[in-house]
Amino acid sequence: MEKTRNFHDKLIVSSAPHIVTDSDTTKVMGTVLLALLPAFVAGVYVFGGRVVLLAIACVISAVGFEWLYNLITHKEQTIGDLSAAVTGLLIAFNVPASLPIWMGVLGSFVAIVVVKQLYGGIGKNFVNPAITARIFLFISFSAAMTTWPLPRTAASADAVTGPTPLNLLAGGETSKLPSNMEMFLGFIGGSVGEVSALALLIGGIFLIWRKVISPIIPAAFLGTVFVFAFLNYGFSLHMAIFHICAGGAMLGAFFMATDYVTTPKLPMGKLIFGIGCGVITMAIRIWGSYPEGVSFSILLMNICTPLINRLTYKYYCGGGKDEK
Repeated sequence: MEKTRNFHDKLIVSSAPHIVTDSDTTKVMGTVLLALLPAFVAGVYVFGGRVVLLAIACVISAVGFEWLYNLITHKEQTIGDLSAAVTGLLIAFNVPASLPIWMGVLGSFVAIVVVKQLYGGIGKNFVNPAITARIFLFISFSAAMTTWPLPRTAASADAVTGPTPLNLLAGGETSKLPSNMEMFLGFIGGSVGEVSALALLIGGIFLIWRKVISPIIPAAFLGTVFVFAFLNYGFSLHMAIFHICAGGAMLGAFFMATDYVTTPKLPMGKLIFGIGCGVITMAIRIWGSYPEGVSFSILLMNICTPLINRLTYKYYCGGGKDEK
């Protein structure tokens, strides 16, 4: 009773309905961190302790940059909402485990200070901070960002790095592609966020079950990738599954494209957003010069989100016909 009274005391007088809930940003972000745990454990198992070191550096630097920015600008400290910690961990998931630590810290600076705080802080950024940081690092340090460590079980004295499945496909080396089961379980080279589709799927289902995210965007995103690949490769079920498990499709669909701030609000908008992400991802993978397109697709659709919201709001409210 006392807890409910405290929530009612904080109500702002506005139009109905008034929703009282004990959910807040800290709890939501804490749930996301928990959902990322299976993939993090899988990454440590596949690549070793370097994953832990990189993740700690990215998380601490992200939180530190947010704290320092708020201190310098005399704003209320927001590090307790855990959003900076989630951003830092997602940056670590989007880069090779072998990436130099200082590059990961630089990525955190771009994500937190440039993309998030300079636009007003949480809820004000118009693109996903972690995705933007990943693209910044990829463009700035392409060699380091495309040097992928091999799984510990596959690494040897002769080779400790190698191409990802998408790199092999882009290079026409289809005979060297891992099986779909190996990709699903995670015994492949790449970043932490792409080694185990199973671990990411577990985390994504957990978020949906906890009602932290809607299933519309992940289903539309992965469904579009599946259908696009199925048709492009001559009705090949094998290649359709391959493209879902490969690269950052799972991580992007469940953890990046579902960001509250940078994605549409209404169901129709979420559907359009997810389909758009899937189409752009596959267009880049098949016809582009880069083997992977998840990050670029989410960033481009983030930019389209205001337009999608505007169109779907009009549709939801009855068509939005101009008054004469």
